[in-house]
Amino acid sequence: MSTSSSTPSILMVLTSHDSLGDTGNKTGFWLEELAAPYYAFVDAGANVTLASPAGGRPPLDPTSDEEDAQTEATERFKADTEAQNRLDKTKRLDRIDPSDYDAVFFPGGHGPMWDLATSDTAATLLSSFFDNDKPIGAVCHGPAVFTSLSEQDARKYLGDKTLTAFTNTEEAAVGLADVVPFSLADELREVSAGFEHGKNWESFVIMDGNLVTGQNPASSAPAAHALLEVLGVKAKQ
Repeated sequence: MSTSSSTPSILMVLTSHDSLGDTGNKTGFWLEELAAPYYAFVDAGANVTLASPAGGRPPLDPTSDEEDAQTEATERFKADTEAQNRLDKTKRLDRIDPSDYDAVFFPGGHGPMWDLATSDTAATLLSSFFDNDKPIGAVCHGPAVFTSLSEQDARKYLGDKTLTAFTNTEEAAVGLADVVPFSLADELREVSAGFEHGKNWESFVIMDGNLVTGQNPASSAPAAHALLEVLGVKAKQ
């Protein structure tokens, strides 16, 4: 698919949920999964809009801000005044008009498992993108947004799709298999044509038509580059 404009508009939807179940710990969006795709899109000339269910500054998963989780993209994002201003002022998801965008991308972090996964607004947004054959990207726990769809719609849109997301073994490795409200991998297996994955923590991306999914944080930039490819836009190397 190629967009009608040489400057595509891409919507990035972040979580507004900050509580990690009943643990007393905090969660939110994963910094690398926002920062790497954000710069893939911006550097390719795309117009990027950030949105979240509650609007305003979305919560950052504190673990993703620890020293060992930093990358060139995260350091760039934290020092980028314009990017920080955009993050401070994410648009409320219920005020987004899907027709304004050529593609949508859902970063992960565990937050989406609670809010985007159960959001009727997210389901309506997704349905619009699917119905209009617009590219959809999601990485790590971002694919939790697909569980916002009714079972009928999930099978309609995903029944012939192969996809990936954060795996059960990765969830167990971070000690959160009994904390998350459901197994993302198992839910996606139920409604899709197939769930595939690579090795834990290694980049793994699936492109199936206009749907692009990535397995984990390492898949963030590659998933964004794949979404640009679907849009017919050349990523900056």
